[in-house]
Amino acid sequence: MKLIQRIGYYLGGFSIGLIFLAFFLRGKNTSCDYGPNARTIKNIALKKKVYSKEALATMQLHDLDTTAVSNLIWSGNVNFSKSNTKPEDCKTYVIENSLESNEVVIDIENCDSLATIVLLHFK
Repeated sequence: MKLIQRIGYYLGGFSIGLIFLAFFLRGKNTSCDYGPNARTIKNIALKKKVYSKEALATMQLHDLDTTAVSNLIWSGNVNFSKSNTKPEDCKTYVIENSLESNEVVIDIENCDSLATIVLLHFK
């Protein structure tokens, strides 16, 4: 068998496999959140959120609503060196982002079924 025939068979089988994958995965909520930052953000963002009094006061001071904070979480980066990931029950994560050229730091306590926004810092 010549090299060009081998490449043809390979590409034919590869394209059939892609069609099967597209057929089976169509309509499902599949995502590729493999990195630690993406997994942590997704874990926090999909939970019910509760806001502390300090966080609500900061949000009111800067005219932010819960949707804006959720967007900051989704597009933010977790600073694992400042986060406390040792406890088994509730871990504390620090998410950094920027809003209107100001750096925003969000402290979040992530428990099993609840994420508590503890504090918002503007720098």
